[in-house]
Amino acid sequence: MSRKRPKLRRIVAAVLVVLAALAAYAAIPRRADLTAFDPAETARLETLMWRHYYDKRFFALFGDLYQLAREQDGFSPLDSARIAVAAARAAQAFQPSMSRADAQAVVPLLIDYFALMAPGAPEPVDIVAAARTELEWWQARRESAKPESYGLTIARVSSLVYGVDDDDMRAFGILRAQAMEFRDARGKDITEADWAAIEQQLVAAYQHLKRAVSRRTKIG
Repeated sequence: MSRKRPKLRRIVAAVLVVLAALAAYAAIPRRADLTAFDPAETARLETLMWRHYYDKRFFALFGDLYQLAREQDGFSPLDSARIAVAAARAAQAFQPSMSRADAQAVVPLLIDYFALMAPGAPEPVDIVAAARTELEWWQARRESAKPESYGLTIARVSSLVYGVDDDDMRAFGILRAQAMEFRDARGKDITEADWAAIEQQLVAAYQHLKRAVSRRTKIG
């Protein structure tokens, strides 16, 4: 028994060292950059998010959001998880709301989300304005507003985050909204070909966003 104890202590010590290293890896701040995304990969992940959201597969949605924050935006594993949780909570809270008044409960969750994202933005973000504007286009879409209308609201959210307001930013918002309208029009009869078309539309949208933020980076 006495011989086994030192061995057990060594095993426990080794496990603690590994756990400490994993915790440090997860928590060490990274230099996040919301402008560093790849348009094609971002579009692929967003398409998956839409699929999982409509299927109410919120755990899978969390995974998509985590991957986006970690791989495309460069947040630490811990911050990526926090961002994914905040975004998934906001989406889950909005889905059953029945009115604009009900939907106001989502604002604090969106504020949490934008507060976590803000360190990766190229300039300070008005997180309250971003949260309220984000909810505004969610609600406008639910109320069957035209994509050319709420697409500009999407663009406004991105302008608040990236500090850019130009034709490419507006094109990004409208193309993204048109992809949403296409998905809504397909309803429960949506096919794999439809999802592929949505992904390509989102690629085009994020290419516009990339041009907008790259132009800002060059100017800055």
